[in-house]
Amino acid sequence: MNREGYLKVIDNLTPRADFRVIARWVEPGSSVIDLGCGDGSLLALLAEELDVTGYGIEINDAGVLEAARKGVNVIQQNLEDGLRLFEDQSFDLAILSQTLQTIHQTAAILRETVRVAREAIVSFPNFGYWAHRVSVLGGRMPVSKSLPFQWHNTPNVRVLTIRDFEALAPETGIEILDRAVLHNGASIAWGQNWRGSLAVYRVTRAR
Repeated sequence: MNREGYLKVIDNLTPRADFRVIARWVEPGSSVIDLGCGDGSLLALLAEELDVTGYGIEINDAGVLEAARKGVNVIQQNLEDGLRLFEDQSFDLAILSQTLQTIHQTAAILRETVRVAREAIVSFPNFGYWAHRVSVLGGRMPVSKSLPFQWHNTPNVRVLTIRDFEALAPETGIEILDRAVLHNGASIAWGQNWRGSLAVYRVTRAR
């Protein structure tokens, strides 16, 4: 099957819009580290359809067990402790799929992603989405498809917008190579910081 065929299969297999974007930026046969891999669904999918190899990093016990059940090489580790296990440029690609907003040491982990891998893909819910703004103006923290938790039980410790990320990137030595902004799986071409609920970036270490 050619690359286009693989991507069509992935589109049909996953409901996660950011997974579909990520798959388009992954080269077949590449080495990947998935940081905050959850239950290993993304890495298992990429291994099956694009023949990637690599590791998942996850702290949650249930996630580690489920990832292992899927055949993913998973290491149980807190990302806040860094990625000292891995040497520079150990992987072709590092993935932070809706993980960045759950980390306290945001700048540090961004630097680590482009240290251990040639490129990185980062996705996160956009707090600047218009419905989130309206909710805050109404005096309540937003709850939406991209931010599905209540303020008192959310795993998110940071909230950020598209503009926030793009301001932080150069401060952390990161160059943005590509960007996709989505809402309900559809690509947003204009007014992205207020019309898009999910952002996905392809980045590398700044030269």
